Amino acid sequence: MVDKFRPSGAHYTVQRRVAGHHNVRLDGISDLVLRAKGVAVMDIGCNRGMVGYEFATNGAKLVHGCDLYHVGIQTAREVFADLRSVDSRFEVIDLANGPSSLDVFGGQQYDIVLMLATYHKLKRVMPAERLTALMVHIGRLTKGYFGWRATSDKPDENDMEMESLDRDLGSVGMMRIQTSYISKELGVAAIWGRQ
Repeated sequence: MVDKFRPSGAHYTVQRRVAGHHNVRLDGISDLVLRAKGVAVMDIGCNRGMVGYEFATNGAKLVHGCDLYHVGIQTAREVFADLRSVDSRFEVIDLANGPSSLDVFGGQQYDIVLMLATYHKLKRVMPAERLTALMVHIGRLTKGYFGWRATSDKPDENDMEMESLDRDLGSVGMMRIQTSYISKELGVAAIWGRQ
């Protein structure tokens, strides 16, 4: 079988792409999983879809995800193929292109949106005004809760990121309702809720 995501003749080595196991990545924001039953979830920067899978096994009716990682998206599609009770869709998307990059999901709104250890990567490759436009757009797609996890690599930047998210998500009626420093391994996490 030919892998369309790997150049012909190239050797693929599985690599670790996240800190901690998928459920550890929810440390500090796991209250969102308790609210999964019957809801629509979007995982931005979903990697292999395992956080979305956690929501699906806790009753989410719809799980969408996006990432720039082709192999991860294919893995997520394979994992979710057997979950017949969950409407799922995973797409390779370059969010650096701004809000229109999410058009493939047709303006779907979500009860819970997750962005775990992704914002800091976007901050490196996007002009500030385009990142703001993207986050405002994502805020408009969020009907209930937005869950965010920082990076443990640059903890001094985390408070500035939360302030930016407070401003961007606040502009569309969301407010930070929980901030957690409980995870020693992964650092700060926060949840914004619709006011």
